[in-house]
Amino acid sequence: MKRCIPYAILVACALSSAWFQSCSLPETPATPPAFWMTNGPVYSLAAADGIVYLGGAFNLVGPSTGGGCAVDSTGGSIASGYRYSEHGVNGTINAAVPDGSGGWYIGGYFSLVGGVPRRNIARVRSDGSPHDWNPDADNVVQTLAVCGNTVYAGGAFTSIGGQSRNYIAALDAVTGNATSWNPNANGAVCALSVTGNTLYAGGGFTSVGGQTRNRLAALDAATGSVTAWDPDAKGGAVNALAVNGSMVYVGGIFTSVGGQTRNRLAALDAATGKVAAWNPNANSTVVALAVSGSTVYAGGDFSSIGGMTRNNIAAMDAVTGNVLAWNPDANNAVLVLAVNGSAVYVGGGFTSIGGAVRNNVAVLDAATGNAFAWNPNASDRVYALSVGGDTVYVGGSFDSIGGVTRNNIAALDAVTGNANSWNPGANGSVRSMAVNGGNLYVGGAFTSIGGQTRNYIAALDKVTGTVTSWNPNANGSVVTLAVNDHAVYSGGYFTSIGGQTRNYIAAIDSITGYATSWNPNANNHLLALVIGADYIYAGGRFTSIGGRLNCFIAALDVMTGKAAENWDPNYGGNTVYSLAVDGNILYAGGDFTAIGGQTRNRIAALDTITGYANSWDPGANGSVRSLTVNDSTVYTGGDFNIIGGQPRTLFAALDGVTGYATTWNPHANNTVLTLAVNGSTVYAGGDFTSIGGRTRSHIAALDAVTGAAY
Repeated sequence: MKRCIPYAILVACALSSAWFQSCSLPETPATPPAFWMTNGPVYSLAAADGIVYLGGAFNLVGPSTGGGCAVDSTGGSIASGYRYSEHGVNGTINAAVPDGSGGWYIGGYFSLVGGVPRRNIARVRSDGSPHDWNPDADNVVQTLAVCGNTVYAGGAFTSIGGQSRNYIAALDAVTGNATSWNPNANGAVCALSVTGNTLYAGGGFTSVGGQTRNRLAALDAATGSVTAWDPDAKGGAVNALAVNGSMVYVGGIFTSVGGQTRNRLAALDAATGKVAAWNPNANSTVVALAVSGSTVYAGGDFSSIGGMTRNNIAAMDAVTGNVLAWNPDANNAVLVLAVNGSAVYVGGGFTSIGGAVRNNVAVLDAATGNAFAWNPNASDRVYALSVGGDTVYVGGSFDSIGGVTRNNIAALDAVTGNANSWNPGANGSVRSMAVNGGNLYVGGAFTSIGGQTRNYIAALDKVTGTVTSWNPNANGSVVTLAVNDHAVYSGGYFTSIGGQTRNYIAAIDSITGYATSWNPNANNHLLALVIGADYIYAGGRFTSIGGRLNCFIAALDVMTGKAAENWDPNYGGNTVYSLAVDGNILYAGGDFTAIGGQTRNRIAALDTITGYANSWDPGANGSVRSLTVNDSTVYTGGDFNIIGGQPRTLFAALDGVTGYATTWNPHANNTVLTLAVNGSTVYAGGDFTSIGGRTRSHIAALDAVTGAAY
């Protein structure tokens, strides 16, 4: 199959606000609300006093919206009445155009809208709910245009509206059925623009309607017949079209149009297809175009246009092609443009544009190029913008928009699910958390948190987020913490902490921040710590700890740090990632295949005094990364797909007596790395983007009985 572009950048149809990723894409309340999500993995969780603290490698926390959402055109918040928590799209939206009734036609690469099957194309109402309109495209829809009672669609599909249609189709705006209009392109259609009786099409095709048409064609909007208009673009796809009066502006990868050298930008006579003298000459791909008055705006992944430095976005004179002084200077690709009066709406993959931090979507002053305050904060790339009245429909590969900046650490209200104002901000990932009294102790890969220098470990006021004076100053990452009233037990990759040499494990005085005399001196990394009644239990990659040869797991005396004699359960010789204590039972998870004198595949229950494995034997077929115990249930996450004798994808609940998997089955789509339980809610963090039957990126709150994600 032909592609519009040879690498993973997005293409656009600026006039119809349609853009795409690629031309061939295959105390917890009784009923908690949908929890906000992060745009990166969550490694640690702690729940206390109605707050869920989370640490990881993210910089945004926001509501679960799916790949499309309507936002207020003034403030940038989610539009009033838009029911995002119910009506999310479960994939990427590449194109969005108004339906004339307050809603939108959307195209992209998705299979569900508001939980209702809708394959790659749909119509949504003003509140985001799916309309009955359902053309059901068999592959990605990349661009849309509306004229009267017809919706034109282009993409990589070969079936749409109940008919065979190769890459381009006309759909009845009421029924969704394909009309008889059938130009039959031989390759992907990436951009559409309709004006009067003519539909202009651009893409990667070389034939339309049985006629040779290299990447550009004009079609009769009523009959589908190919007109004589034939600019003949060569050297690469046409990604964007914008019609302005008698001129058609085109952008893409091409290097020649109408026999003339035109690098990625050209202007064509709308009637004849003749190439105009207009020649801005971009040095790399143009993805999006928009025209307003005498100005042509271009977006892409270029760094130079017209011999001028312009990073990913530029403005040109519509007549001369001269590059204007307007220069927002985006730090990554600009993939969609839409102009509304004095505002230029911009979407893409950037984090800085117009002199401001803006995540993937922004509004720029059409006169100065400076970013306005409008800042919806999309969690990933934006490919589609449809501006109208007081609402902007935003589509892309994001699953959250309307959130807030939170660097690697955040706090969510357990009642509302929203981020609160608590915002210490760390300059590196947060890997571990533990609450004790009024403090939240955190460890990770950071060297600054809460505006203070803190190397890899810190204590924060759990109400204000203020960094306390406690400062053990480790020389390497802290990845696990366990706290009691006397000490903060720390494990990780360090060899110095609390002013003393401590190899991978230490006890830090909770008041002074100095290392105590407790010094088990491990010979390799610590990954898990848990405090029991008689011992501190440690897991990791070590083979020596506490003065004994203990492989990967050990019980350490609380007072001396010495390893308990004859307590060395791990005969399977592999990493222990997670530990949890429940009474006289120590649950362990990792990569081992034998432990406590028994064959146990990656998960086991050990006697806390003897270290022997009891009869509890769920047997996972992949790594167990996280464990927590609540009443008689053991919740676990990892890389398995069978555990407790049942298929369970990466997440499971096990009977604490029998070891069998319960019916609880949230089915995560990627690894669950951390768990916490509070009341009737199980909190999960990790690398997943779907869990419990819903789109939930990296963090989720799940019903402890049903497994459904809130």
